[in-house]
Amino acid sequence: MFKEIIIAILSIAIWVMVSLEFIKSSKKEDKENNGRKIVTLMSAGILLTLLLIISLYQNIQL
Repeated sequence: MFKEIIIAILSIAIWVMVSLEFIKSSKKEDKENNGRKIVTLMSAGILLTLLLIISLYQNIQL
C-alpha cells in the first residue's frame, strides 16, 4: 500500500505542474518550449495514473 501512496503523491504533483504550465503558457510568448514541457508532464502524469489504477485494481479482493 505504501507504493500506491507514493505513486498517488507523485501523480498529483505532476498534474499540478501541468495546470501551472497551462496558466503560464497563456501568458508567455515562448509557447513552443512550454508545449514540449506540457506534453512531457502530461505523459508522465498519464503513466503514473495508469500505474496507480493498475496497482489498485490488482489489490481488489474479489
